[in-house]
Amino acid sequence: MQVQKINYQKKLDQILDALREEGRVPRLLLHSCCAPCSSYVLEYLSEYFEITVFYYNPNIYPEEEYYKRVEEQQMLIGKLTAVHPISFLEGIYDKERFYHMASGLERAKEGGERCFGCYTLRLKEAAEKAKEGGFDYFTTTLSISPLKNAQKLNEIGIALGKELGVPYLVSDFKKKNGYKRSVELSQEYGLYRQDYCGCQFSLENRRMQG
Repeated sequence: MQVQKINYQKKLDQILDALREEGRVPRLLLHSCCAPCSSYVLEYLSEYFEITVFYYNPNIYPEEEYYKRVEEQQMLIGKLTAVHPISFLEGIYDKERFYHMASGLERAKEGGERCFGCYTLRLKEAAEKAKEGGFDYFTTTLSISPLKNAQKLNEIGIALGKELGVPYLVSDFKKKNGYKRSVELSQEYGLYRQDYCGCQFSLENRRMQG
C-alpha cells in the first residue's frame, strides 16, 4: 500500500499564520547541518521565532571540515539581517557516536538506512537540548536539501517530539524555492558550499561519482 505524502510546507504555513495572528514569538531550537542550508531557513523563520542555531553534526568528516563548517555558521549568524535575535549553540563533536550508529551500514546507499539513522541521531540530540532549554519548538534545516527525505525527517522529528514533550516544527524548506534562495544567499554572504553531505561515506561516494 502506497503511503500518502503529507504537504509539510502547507502545515508549516498554517502554524506561522497562527503565530502571526497571535502576535507571539516562540523560541525555536534549529538544528543546522551547515551555514548554506541554514541561510534561507534563518531568513524565513526569524520573522516568527527567536532562534538558537544548534550545530550538532558528529557525522562530519574530516575534522578540519567540521571546524570549517562551524566557523561558517557563526560567521553567517553574525552577518545575517534578522527580525528577531539569533544565537548559536555548538553540540559535542562525538565522532564515535556516529560511527557506532553507522556500524553495519557502511555500504548502505546514500539516502537510505544509514542516513535515516543519522537523521535520528542528530534530531534526538536537538530534541533533548530543546527540552533542557525550555524551547517551544525544535526543527532542522535538513529538509532544504533536494537530496534529503523530508517525509522521513518529519516522521522522525514528530515521533521524537512526542517522546520528549517538545513540539517538532514540521517543514519542507526546499519548497517555495527555498533551496534556490539558499544558493543565492550563499553567494551573497560568500559562504563555503561543500560538495558532499558531510560524512566519510558521502565523501567516498562523491569521489566515486567523479
